[in-house]
Order: sequence, then structure tokens, then C-alpha cells
Amino acid sequence: MDSLQSIAADVSTCRACPRLVAWREQVAADKRAAYADDHYWGRGVPGFGDPDAHLVVVGLAPAAHGANRTGRMFTGDRSGDWLYRGLHRAGYCNQAESVSVDDGLVMTGAYITSPVKCAPPANKPTPAERDTCRPFLERELEVVANAKVFVVLGLFGYQALSTHLGVRPRPQFGHGVEVEVGDGRTIICSYHVSQQNTFTGRLTEDMLDGVFTRARQLGDG
Repeated sequence: MDSLQSIAADVSTCRACPRLVAWREQVAADKRAAYADDHYWGRGVPGFGDPDAHLVVVGLAPAAHGANRTGRMFTGDRSGDWLYRGLHRAGYCNQAESVSVDDGLVMTGAYITSPVKCAPPANKPTPAERDTCRPFLERELEVVANAKVFVVLGLFGYQALSTHLGVRPRPQFGHGVEVEVGDGRTIICSYHVSQQNTFTGRLTEDMLDGVFTRARQLGDG
């Protein structure tokens, strides 16, 4: 049977997309000055969290100097700071920060993943790269089989997940929009926790808390 461990191994060794492989490795070699002494992961980044989760959070792709550096989703950058604070307030993890793979963070009831597993240039993967990576997301969701709620961070993740779950027609994306998938499963849309959204106030902590509170209600219910 498939497992998150075997998926993680396959993700970390995948070299199917030449543009993404070249970029992730270039970033790992040409380090940001603040992380000059760090050993960058520089490979595909698998999902992270509780295999028995009722909540799956779907982002976009690893950040060049975040997950591409640390090897764990949304870890080591300001977007991750926002996300894990929100998950901690909602009771999905044991601490409010995620800085490295050995920082003691434990997820309970939640799993975090993305449709694209490698850091893309300008945070913009192509549709072909998304489609090439799709089997990894499909395998993860088959293993995390108890998921009832999917929080999608941004339009890209919403489109990818809707395709996988067969959502047709697909309602227009908007923060707080809920989409019934069937079999008791629900997608909740949220603006991405990118600095572009959090610095400008397009996404506030109260807005993010509202999404995770609703996810908790649906998951526990």
C-alpha cells in the first residue's frame, strides 16, 4: 500500500520538470544572504502533517527561500508564520511557529500540501508543471482518506483541487466561499497567506481565523 513516506521519497527525488529543477537548485546554490550558512533542501517538498487529518490545507508551491530551504511546507518564511499561527489558534498544531524540520512542530487533525512540489520562478508554475505534479497530490489525498474539509489558499490551489475532486461546475473563487464536493466533503476558499495579501490587509488574521474556525466546525461535525 502507498504511504506518505513513500510519496515523500518520490517527491524528493523527482526531476520531471527541467525548469523547476534548474530553479530550485540555482536558489539552493545562490543562497539569500540571511541564510548563507544554511544547507538548502533544494528538492521537491512533500506534504506535511497528520495522516488521519480531517482538514487538508492546499497551497500553491514551495517558496524559494522557505520550504525550498527547509524541506517542509510553509516553513521558514513569513507566509508560513501566518499560516501556522492560524492553525495553532484553531488547535491544529502544538506551536505557533514553523522554522525548521526539527523544531518540534506536530500537526493534529490537519495536513498541508500543494499541487506543485518544487519552488517555481516568480512563484508561477505553468499548467504543464501542475499537471506533471498532479499524481503526487492525488496519491497524498488517497492516503489522507479521512479528510472532510479542504482549505485552499488562493485560486491556483482551488483550481487544482477542484479538478482532482471533479467539481463541476466550479463556483467562482472568493474568500470564505464554500463548495460542497459530495460525500460530506467541503472546500473552503481563502486568500493566500502571501505577503502581498497580508501586508496590504487583503487577508487579516481574523479572516484566516474565520476560515479555520469553520473548518473545525465542519470537520468535528
